[in-house]
Amino acid sequence: MLNALLMIDSAMIIILSLLQSGKTDGMSGAFTGNGGLNLFANVKERGSEKVVSNLTLVLGILFFVLVIAIRIVG
Repeated sequence: MLNALLMIDSAMIIILSLLQSGKTDGMSGAFTGNGGLNLFANVKERGSEKVVSNLTLVLGILFFVLVIAIRIVG
């Protein structure tokens, strides 16, 4: 049962990660370094972006909880 939940959670994390919009200049920015990588930029998410981001965070935490639970039980 826990393994099935882990598989569903993993699939949902992948889908939500692909739905998130990129915060950089795209592929050209990745290779040329335009703009740099600012991990601590103050970027406000609004609307659906915020919902997707929060849901991804919750599913990520659930992923680790399920992995630990599977390790303890099995």
